Amino acid sequence: MNHLVTMLSITVVSATAFAQSRQIPASETNGSVLLVNATIHPVTAEPLENGWMAFEGGRITLIGRGDRPSIDDVTVVDLAGRHVYPGLVAADSILGLVETGMAEVTHDHNERGSFTPEARAVVALNPDSDLIPVTRASGILTALVVPDGGRIPGQAAVIRLDGWDWEDLAITPSAALVIEWPSTERPSFGRRSSSDTNAAKQFDTLNDYCDEAEAYLAAIDADSSLPRDSRAESLRAALTGEQPVLIKASTAGQIATAVAWAKHRGLDPIILGGEEADEVAALLVEEDVPVIVRGVHRYPASRSRNPDEPHALPARLRDAGVRFCIAPRDRPAHLRNLPHHAATAVANGLTPEEGLRAITIDAAAIIGVGDTLGSLEPGKSATFIVTTGDPLQLRTEVEEAWIDGRPVDLTSRHTQLRDKYRRKYAEG
Repeated sequence: MNHLVTMLSITVVSATAFAQSRQIPASETNGSVLLVNATIHPVTAEPLENGWMAFEGGRITLIGRGDRPSIDDVTVVDLAGRHVYPGLVAADSILGLVETGMAEVTHDHNERGSFTPEARAVVALNPDSDLIPVTRASGILTALVVPDGGRIPGQAAVIRLDGWDWEDLAITPSAALVIEWPSTERPSFGRRSSSDTNAAKQFDTLNDYCDEAEAYLAAIDADSSLPRDSRAESLRAALTGEQPVLIKASTAGQIATAVAWAKHRGLDPIILGGEEADEVAALLVEEDVPVIVRGVHRYPASRSRNPDEPHALPARLRDAGVRFCIAPRDRPAHLRNLPHHAATAVANGLTPEEGLRAITIDAAAIIGVGDTLGSLEPGKSATFIVTTGDPLQLRTEVEEAWIDGRPVDLTSRHTQLRDKYRRKYAEG
C-alpha cells in the first residue's frame, strides 16, 4: 500500500513538473523599432510589398511601403523579403487550464456546481504550460480561454501568450460570461421527448437564477448595507448588457432559443459552437449576433448531411451576412491547428482574405479586442508574426513573433525534441 501511495505521488509530481515550460518571457524593447524589406499584411487593407512598419512602446506608430521613414534612435530590422501578419487569434480554448488529458491534476477548466458565475478562468491559468509555446510557434498570440462545467461555469478571459504570471497574460480578465445552453433532441413523430422536458426544466432553472440575481442587484443598489452575494455581483455586468454572454449552442433550436432568451433579457449574446447556425442565419443577422464557429474539422451533424457541410459552414454564414470567426475544435494540445481550420474553410468557399480575417481581425472584434489586436494599423498593439509565406499554407513557417512590441521565444518542447533527434541521427 505504501508503495502504491509513493508511486501515485511520483505520478502527480511528474505530471505537474511536466507542465513547466522552459521559455523565458520576453523583455521590453527600448526605443523605436523599424521593420524593413518585408511584405506587410495589415489584413484590413491591401498587402504592402516592399513595406515597412515602425513601433515603439508596444504600439505600431507608422506603416507604409517604399522609402523608409526617418526616425531618430531607431533599431532597424531587415526581414529579407519575409512576410509580416498580425498575430493569430484563437477565439475558443482551454489553454493554460489543461495540460494533459491523462493527468487529472493538470485539469483546471471544469468547475464543480451548476452555477459558478464568479469563477474566473484567468486566475487558474498556468503561465508555464508547455502548450503555450507550442501554440505560439504556430502564430497564435492571443486566445480566449473559456471554462467548462455547469450551466454557468464562469468568466472567460482574453490572454496574450507570453508572461510570468496570469496577470501578465491577462488582456481582458472577464471578457464574457459563459452559459452552457440546455441541449434538446428533435422530437420523434411530433412527440415531445424526455430530453426536451429536461431541457425545459434546465431553462426554467437558468431563468430563475437570473431573476433572483436581478432582484438581489436591485435590492443592494437600494440598500448597500445588505449582505453581499459574490455570485450575483459577478452577473451584474452581463445582466446590464455591459459584458457579452458567450452561449455554447450547436443546434438550430438551441441557437434560436438562446438568442431569443438573451435578447429578451437585454443581454449581449455571442454564439460559441454554431454547427447549425446557417439554419437560423436570418435571426442572427436581424439581432446582430456573431458566431464563433468551433472547428470545421468534424463530422456532419447527421448521416443525411453532406460530408463537406462542416467545412463549408463559414462560407454559408458569409453568404447569409452573419458575423463569424473560426476557432479550433481541437483541445487542448492542438490549438496550434487553428490556421488549418481556416485553410479548410478557404478550400470550401471562403476567399483567402476572408479565411485570414476569420482568425485575426474578425476573431479579435467578436471577443472584444478588435480595437487593439487582429490587424496591423497605427495605434494598435505591435503583436505580429514574421513568416515565410501565407500562414494558412501548411509549408509556411513562423520565424519570429512579437507580442506588444516584445520579441518572443519560439522554441518549444516540440522544437527541442526535433533538434535532439536530428542530432541523434546525424551522429548515428
